[in-house]
Amino acid sequence: MTIIETVPKQLFIAGKWVDASGGATMPVHDPATGEVLCEVADATPADGAAALDAAVAAQADWAATAPRARSEILRTAYELITARADDLAALMTAEMGKPLAEARGEVAYGAEFFRWFSEEAVRIEGGLSTTPDGRNRVLVSRQPVGPSLLITPWNFPLAMGTRKIGPAIAAGCTMVFKPAEQTPLTSLALAGILQEAGLPDGVLNLVVTSDAAGVVEPVLRSGRIRKLSFTGSTEVGRILLAQAADNVVRTSMELGGNAPFLVFEDADLDAAVAGLMVAKMRNMGEACTAANRVYVHRSIASEFGTRLAEKMSALTVGPGTESGVDVGPLIDADGLAKVERLVADAVGKGAKVLTGGAAPEGPGFFYPPTVLSDVDPASELTGTEIFGPVAAIFPFDDEDQVLAMANDTPWGLVGYVFTRDLDRALRVSDKLEVGMVGLNTGLVSNPAAPFGGIKQSGLGREGGRVGIEEFLEIKYVAVPKS
Repeated sequence: MTIIETVPKQLFIAGKWVDASGGATMPVHDPATGEVLCEVADATPADGAAALDAAVAAQADWAATAPRARSEILRTAYELITARADDLAALMTAEMGKPLAEARGEVAYGAEFFRWFSEEAVRIEGGLSTTPDGRNRVLVSRQPVGPSLLITPWNFPLAMGTRKIGPAIAAGCTMVFKPAEQTPLTSLALAGILQEAGLPDGVLNLVVTSDAAGVVEPVLRSGRIRKLSFTGSTEVGRILLAQAADNVVRTSMELGGNAPFLVFEDADLDAAVAGLMVAKMRNMGEACTAANRVYVHRSIASEFGTRLAEKMSALTVGPGTESGVDVGPLIDADGLAKVERLVADAVGKGAKVLTGGAAPEGPGFFYPPTVLSDVDPASELTGTEIFGPVAAIFPFDDEDQVLAMANDTPWGLVGYVFTRDLDRALRVSDKLEVGMVGLNTGLVSNPAAPFGGIKQSGLGREGGRVGIEEFLEIKYVAVPKS
């Protein structure tokens, strides 16, 4: 029996695996071939309502559960994920396309959110103080915000789920969880693991659907959801924020990115190229943290481009299941068409192709690692999240100029800075309009760090000590002193 055959294909509502109302199903495709892997239940608005009913019904008992009990469930789930890393990686590669080695890395990364928040569950703090006039005591406590709607994207099917589910469980919140329709299998497997770990019925309710708007909007507008946590595009995030406004639903948003990658003339070129390979090629470039605009000082731009093209051209493209493959397929035909359009536009405006630049023939949604130099800032990719394995190099002349270019975007998730000048490193990091900075590193994601952006890249933070705060309300009680 294959790993796909072992995964439940139904909805998970009130602790039971159930068919969608009406019995509708939807296909899950292999992006390496375009073929159908299996069919899964396709939720309707009625199923979304049932999931919400279950979450609301379970909230009071779950909020009253001892923090240590919540902690132990998360710790057990962490151990189950770790023990089944190979199976989960194979499942992820099948439905999303990333190479097996990278999928195993995501399993380890995603599991860490459960371990981290298992430890945070028992450290939810309050406070007691005396007012300045000495008349009252100020008693402060933190309580779960309540039933939460969690919406995750397809690019990191396990980690995006654990990053939201972990703090919700730790805080004592019940959930309606809607994963991306392209990659539901990993989320279904995760729900099964949490059930096995002892999560009570109704705490987690999972609905997979091809009608995201039809299922999500009634849940969000119901007046019974108290928290929305969304990871996805800025465009969809705006729509959800408008829907959440009617009932003043608390929101956290991890939206689009347009990350600048700055390489100054004094940078260690080997380290900068290696850092860009991580920041650009993680997940085939299909990451909100991916370096989108590579700004290199004009004095070293040519050498940097040559070194980068050499590294990129050495990568092997193919199905993620095959040994030795470095770059898997993009998620679907639309994703591939977008990358092709952006590269064609840049080349049409004068960019030089140092390697790659054309999709191969055959099945699957593959695009080769591509390096473009001398890119015109007027190119469409300058203001569009590429979400593919394309590195676009823009030369710059001085610090003020590159900061102006880097900050000239409505997004502000992450930026990367490579320099050996400590003063410059701190100065530029401070002036970049982003929520996170990779200083001489191409990897910023870590469960112990606060992940999130500013401007139109989002609201709130996930992970770190502050991640659980997104699912907690502060209550103040005034106590007169006798």
